[in-house]
Amino acid sequence: MDANWQDTFVDFGDDPLMPYGLSELARISAQRTEELKSLVSQYAPKMPGVYGMLDATGKLIYVGKSKLLRNRLLSYFMPNNSDEKAGRIVQNAETIVWEKQPSDFAALLREQMLIRRFQPRMNVVGMPKRQQQAFVCLGNGPAEQFYLSRQFEPDARSCQGPFFGVGNLNRAVEILNRLYLLRDCSPKTPMLFTNQLQLFDLEMRAGCVRQEIGTCLAPCLRTCGRQQYSEQVEKGISFLTAQSTDVIRQVEQHMIKASAGQHFEHAARMREDVRILRWLANRLAGLKRARENYSFLYEIKGMDGRDIWYLIRKGGVEAAMARPKNATQWRSLRTQLARWHSSAGSVGSGYLRHEETIGLVTSWFQKQRDELLKTHVVTSVPKNWSEIASSLFQQQALKEV
Repeated sequence: MDANWQDTFVDFGDDPLMPYGLSELARISAQRTEELKSLVSQYAPKMPGVYGMLDATGKLIYVGKSKLLRNRLLSYFMPNNSDEKAGRIVQNAETIVWEKQPSDFAALLREQMLIRRFQPRMNVVGMPKRQQQAFVCLGNGPAEQFYLSRQFEPDARSCQGPFFGVGNLNRAVEILNRLYLLRDCSPKTPMLFTNQLQLFDLEMRAGCVRQEIGTCLAPCLRTCGRQQYSEQVEKGISFLTAQSTDVIRQVEQHMIKASAGQHFEHAARMREDVRILRWLANRLAGLKRARENYSFLYEIKGMDGRDIWYLIRKGGVEAAMARPKNATQWRSLRTQLARWHSSAGSVGSGYLRHEETIGLVTSWFQKQRDELLKTHVVTSVPKNWSEIASSLFQQQALKEV
């Protein structure tokens, strides 16, 4: 979804992962910073929620979330924030809006959804690279390559993430294209494999020296066949899907040989390559474990009494339901739960992709291991309320992830 920073803000819009409906959007405005701070102190609740900063023209310039809205919003007005990003945000804000959420997890999901929907200026511009997220992709055929994308790429052969640390990710993409002999040029560069016919025998020129130094199969020069190139692509997919780390061992072996031959600068560069590849491989392995182990119903008791069941499959949030409190409510929800339990695909959100929540869910349970005790593996869908009341789900000990 493209950003449109010119629209005047009205509200946050609907939330497909909030089964109780939206909380009332609160709004305070003041031209003076001290007056705005006073209004925050007076009206902002000590509850989880999401908030937005609006400038003098009514444009949404920043979206954030907090476990305690009042404390977080007041932190923007601290004297030592004047030169930091928080200080710049509040200096440009004349209106603050917020929406209460029943839990910190709900606020996390809502924040990610809103940033994707609105792409506020100060969320995406001027953010340090270590805080930016991106997906590592392998695609852009007919001669595929590794590349980064800020959004999930459904047309890529493989798209993994999101990950934080764009600096490391850019370096990883450069290393992977080099090690797997894949191109790193513009997708607009013409590609012709050796088994392709062409009307005229035109002289082909490479746009870089990678073919000469042996780090690219150079499909732009018709120096390789489609099958040969595809074999390298499949090896790259094995790395992205955490099925193989052979390439790391190969670099380590070359590093040892270079060091033994006293080529210390070359060995140092390869040591940095190994560090980056291990960093990425660990994150890819974490996603794989999440997809293999994180398929369950996650029950959260809201601070405001609004308990929610999150339906999580292969590490991503697919839907949310209000926890039924009686037989009538259970009957109205059983159909949706049964459909989710029996289906292979998502039944939920139209604003937040399943793939975009995997990183959020993985990080959430890694940092808060006790929350796994609130998850239930759905073994079957109960037929009536008495069955759900006595034993709705069979608790299963989860593997260490």
